Amino acid sequence: MKVYMEQDILQENDDQADENRLLFGNTLVVNIIGSPGCGKTTLLEKTIEALKDEYRLAVIEGDIYTTKDSERIEKFGIPSIQINTAGGCHLSAEITSKAASDLDLDDIDILFIENVGNLVCPAEFDLGEDSKVAVLSVVEGDDKPAKYPLLFSEAGAVLLTKTDLLPYTNFDKASAEKDIRALNGDAPIYEMNVLKGEGMDKWLDWLRVQHKAKTIK
Repeated sequence: MKVYMEQDILQENDDQADENRLLFGNTLVVNIIGSPGCGKTTLLEKTIEALKDEYRLAVIEGDIYTTKDSERIEKFGIPSIQINTAGGCHLSAEITSKAASDLDLDDIDILFIENVGNLVCPAEFDLGEDSKVAVLSVVEGDDKPAKYPLLFSEAGAVLLTKTDLLPYTNFDKASAEKDIRALNGDAPIYEMNVLKGEGMDKWLDWLRVQHKAKTIK
């Protein structure tokens, strides 16, 4: 009988993630993680719209089923690859490598990976990305950083979305930010109403800084 332990699975993933970093080369890779409905795809649409004339962009879309999200991205005329996990709650380094191999990475400045909607599993699996970005909408509740600490402790940036709905929720910004800061003292926290473009400038500037840092390494 063979018994496979979780750490062995994660070690295999980490080894592949290291290979992915070599594969990605000078391409900035941003792994966007958040719950279903937090606004990840809308964020990508607005980000692509703002940066497509400044950078060469591509997207890997992770979802359990359908191609709905990649279809939304394709209208911008940039490379978009859909990964369907058929029930899996996260992307792995291996499947990310296969998808990225279908892209001309030498012709891509920033590769966005929209992970499967989930606050838990995607944070555990390194894809070889440069940064994880945590997306938290105010309708989810201010307790999520404390309840799901791994993502927020590893995030390079935290995006607090749908802030226009704050008057209709009991979301306590101060409490959420306190919990995030207890986990992560470095990541910027950006408050955003993506549909109206509020807060986008700081997010876009953060991406520009990350890209510059990657290219001068």
